[in-house]
Amino acid sequence: MTRDTIEREMTLTAPIQRVWQAITDPQEVSEWFGVQAEIDLRPGGRIVFGWAEGRFLARVEEVAPPTRFAYRWCLARDTEVDAGPTTLVTFSLEPSNGGTRLRLVESGFASLPAEVRDKHLSENTEGWAEELGELAKYIEANAPGGQG
Repeated sequence: MTRDTIEREMTLTAPIQRVWQAITDPQEVSEWFGVQAEIDLRPGGRIVFGWAEGRFLARVEEVAPPTRFAYRWCLARDTEVDAGPTTLVTFSLEPSNGGTRLRLVESGFASLPAEVRDKHLSENTEGWAEELGELAKYIEANAPGGQG
């Protein structure tokens, strides 16, 4: 059976509104997720994530401040969401002991074409570990009294 999801959970030492801002504000997202971000924060809104190796396009699927944010993104560089292989990325936030528990689920790998499924699953599994680590460092550095 093909694995369909990547799941990550972490607790951040910041209030839920702060974490929400860090995952939905394009200026903040570009500080920890790639090098550039554009986010039209409404259902159906367009998202562009930029890295040195290219841009990845997405569409907002759900916005429920400050607890849930989901988007569908195309895994092919510079390709519109409806024109290539996609997965759904969902961030769920909840208060936890004075901080915020963040749960990320990226799903839809089982429906990808067989020739790219394992590659995307492997790359994104590694990528989320790295990117969420960057998010934690970014929030810590930019907390009141932090290094930023």
